[in-house]
Amino acid sequence: MIKTKNLKYRYKNSEDIVFPDINLSQGEQTLIIGKSGCGKTTLLHLLAALLKNQSGKISLINNDIEKFFGAKLDKFRGENIGIVFQTPYFIDSLNVEDNLLLVQKLSNCKKDKERILKVLEDVNLSSKLKSRVFELSHGEKQRVTIARALVNYPKLILADEPTSSLDDESCNNVINLLKKSAKKENATLVIVTHDNRLKDVFSNIIKL
Repeated sequence: MIKTKNLKYRYKNSEDIVFPDINLSQGEQTLIIGKSGCGKTTLLHLLAALLKNQSGKISLINNDIEKFFGAKLDKFRGENIGIVFQTPYFIDSLNVEDNLLLVQKLSNCKKDKERILKVLEDVNLSSKLKSRVFELSHGEKQRVTIARALVNYPKLILADEPTSSLDDESCNNVINLLKKSAKKENATLVIVTHDNRLKDVFSNIIKL
């Protein structure tokens, strides 16, 4: 499902970031942990094809993503990858439903309001379907971010520091929600974090 080999990345005026090889099957749940600045977000962006690979190989869902460009890459990402960013990004003037409809449209997926309601039910936010994003609490925005990552039936869910600003109870709720949602979709889940609280809830851990 995910295979990387000899992966490296270098920012201007810096040394190479060298990543361990990764080999994950469909449905696996993995924690990638390391201190701030070690390249966790860079790795996640490489796996999501948000950064262009400089060295080594990345295979996702039996596809060499280095061969995808432009609209073809956008279509592949939209149809297969759900991303939970560290900071929620929405169009605040739109309501929750319209933000999720926009994800479907930009991914060239058909408009499916039933699916949107279902993923909001899964994150206990169906009552916020018509709420404007700016009206939501931080925790609610985070749950909508998870719903957005799930709306197109992803085969891969990537989450960047989803618990870094949360107290222990909220941390447990978010991680349990991510794990449960990924299992329900049989999606591979990869979380990158420096949050050591998560080490106890994952059996598969990659250290950077």
